[in-house]
Amino acid sequence: MKTSVQLLCLALLFAGTSAFAQLSKQEKKEWKKKAKEYAKNPANLKQFTEEKQSAENQVNTLNRRITEMQSAMSNKDARIAELEDQLSQLRGQLAQARAEIQQLKDNPVVNPMDFSKGVVFKVQVGAFKNKDLSKYFDNNPNFGGEVRENEPQRITIGIFRDYWEADQFKKYMREMGVKDAWIVPYKDGQRVDIKDVLEGVIGEKPQAKKPAQ
Repeated sequence: MKTSVQLLCLALLFAGTSAFAQLSKQEKKEWKKKAKEYAKNPANLKQFTEEKQSAENQVNTLNRRITEMQSAMSNKDARIAELEDQLSQLRGQLAQARAEIQQLKDNPVVNPMDFSKGVVFKVQVGAFKNKDLSKYFDNNPNFGGEVRENEPQRITIGIFRDYWEADQFKKYMREMGVKDAWIVPYKDGQRVDIKDVLEGVIGEKPQAKKPAQ
């Protein structure tokens, strides 16, 4: 039995001829001494073997955990890269939106149906002292006027963005017998002199169209 234990010790301690060959004489002497000690006390050899196996199991477990953590880190890195790409796109969209907002501020778009903004032209058809039609002004944007204290009430018909359309309508009014019809301009809801708004508003005069029969 003792011989078998000695052989087992030698097999465990000196497994791998190349590794044993690399030991110095002093190291070989020390390991031979340890082998004899284990041969005398098999319980120590058993404990050493079990501790070695336990240590190997722990190493394997740690290696698995390291592999799992590396995989998790790789997934997180990929997710971070994806989020950074999305963030970059959102920043680009935000920059574009800010540029568009600034462009709108610098060049505001006038709603063609919002006649309270920008320059519009109306055709005044008369000024009356004894007729109060102001209660009708809010019912129809194409009919309006001005009411000033101690002044005749000015009545306008039609509202145009294009000066030449207003001019054509004025001519129709005169042909219908409204001899005092004339164009009055408004800017942002306030009446102004026509010379103050003609530049940049009046384009090339279009060819006159025959009125519909």
